[in-house]
Amino acid sequence: MLTRVTRQRILGESQAFRRSMTKMTVRDALNTALDEELARDERVFIIGEEVAEFDGAYKITRGLWKKYGDKRLIDTPITEAGFCGIAIGAALLGLRPICEFMTFNFSMQAIDRIINGAAKNLYMSAGRFPIPILFRGPNGNAKGLAAQHSQCFAAWFMSAPGLKVVSPSTCEDYRGCLKAAVRDPDPVIMLESELLYNIEFPVSDQAMDKDYQIPIGKAKVEKPGKHITLVTHGQAYVYTVQAAELLAGQGIEAEVINLRSLRPLDWDTVFKSIGKTHRLMTVELGWPRCGVGSEIVATVMENPVFFQLDAPAVRCAGIDVPMPYSEKIEYECTPKEHHIADYAKRICGTKF
Repeated sequence: MLTRVTRQRILGESQAFRRSMTKMTVRDALNTALDEELARDERVFIIGEEVAEFDGAYKITRGLWKKYGDKRLIDTPITEAGFCGIAIGAALLGLRPICEFMTFNFSMQAIDRIINGAAKNLYMSAGRFPIPILFRGPNGNAKGLAAQHSQCFAAWFMSAPGLKVVSPSTCEDYRGCLKAAVRDPDPVIMLESELLYNIEFPVSDQAMDKDYQIPIGKAKVEKPGKHITLVTHGQAYVYTVQAAELLAGQGIEAEVINLRSLRPLDWDTVFKSIGKTHRLMTVELGWPRCGVGSEIVATVMENPVFFQLDAPAVRCAGIDVPMPYSEKIEYECTPKEHHIADYAKRICGTKF
């Protein structure tokens, strides 16, 4: 659970900087971006469970059904395979569907549609039939949802050719990534965090522009540093920034990279940072085996940037167990700021 103190420490900007920026919740960032995309292009529509009349299970689509009507926001039965297939068919005919999963845990009911239908269709049709579709919804653990509703599917979808995968963190990420995904000609997976929906982030005037986009495949150096590179995405970004603040108080300057995009991944930014800090740690909330961090560490090992490392690259990830229902135990199953800081200190040692 993200506490009030946690929310205040998320980004660590000065008070003057915060006052100069608009602040909004991630929920509102998504809602405004969806509203603007529906208004911009009449081919865009939203389909999923409770997205219309009920305003969405998480109120992400609040007010949009009343504004755009039944043809643009479509409530479906509880049948992910069914409405996912409908969305793919609509994309084949030139529409631009936004397919919402109430949680990506339920996307397993439609995995054949996503992988064999959406991801592979352009290749198997020799480039004739693109699938411009956005699959979005909360991913990973929330709070006390137990094993079957707390899984992170970042590595699953990241491994599939034909998909683009984004994992935003801040409000600017959510607005920019969603708009880029809706306008992209390929199927895009947007992995969100239920625990971030209520969190406020500052938003620049540029990010509030109706045409603001974050290029898919472009990471952001959120905090510069010279002693260790911390590469993260999604909700884990929050704890990583907090960990960097803890490390700064102990004389360790960590460079924090917010990936935003997992496929394609911005290797240039990661490699450049390693060349400066000579140490690498990946941070994620998903399982450690075959995870996002595993792919990053393996790719670094296979490239000349490996010789820039002064210490072994390390993965900081969730515990390799099904997520427990107990909130107290759940808390210990994913890395928090103190875990991340402890890992980083071991890598850095006492010499820089």
